[in-house]
Amino acid sequence: MTSNKTFTTRNLVLMALFIALGIVLPISFHVFGNVARVLSPMHITVFIAGALMGPVAGLVVGALTPLLSSLITSMPPLMPMLPLMFFELAVYGLVIGYLYRVKKMNIFVSLLISMLIGRIAYGIVASIMVYVFAVPNLQGNPFVLVPTMIVSGLPGIVLHLLVVPLIVKFLGNTRYFQEETE
Repeated sequence: MTSNKTFTTRNLVLMALFIALGIVLPISFHVFGNVARVLSPMHITVFIAGALMGPVAGLVVGALTPLLSSLITSMPPLMPMLPLMFFELAVYGLVIGYLYRVKKMNIFVSLLISMLIGRIAYGIVASIMVYVFAVPNLQGNPFVLVPTMIVSGLPGIVLHLLVVPLIVKFLGNTRYFQEETE
């Protein structure tokens, strides 16, 4: 999908579907306790939306999913998590959409690079929140925070590497996400 076709009615409905799934999926994971924190189910729908719909749609889904989820369910909490996840997920959607959909990179490589860049964005936003806005109870050093997030997020990373490529390959073969020819 080219960027001038990103905001068609069909694509807006698909983005809304991914956002809704991004809100509902973490709620269903919370039934099993605090497992949602470790597995990051909200990220799954953002990765899929970006990979299937491109960077602009990925950015929109990535930014709106945590924002609307926070307003509707209080997950993530407004402070300090919402600003962090807002930028992290927006970057995930943008980067995977660009690498996979535009640059035609391998889905695994696109996913890994977007995970890394999104976590770096999280670290930068955390640093700004700590050092500029003096937000308490937040680790602000990105050189400590990003590696810690990667290690503590390993179960979620493994889940994402298993689930996202399968869903993207499956849905990518449907008529809803086929590349449009001009």
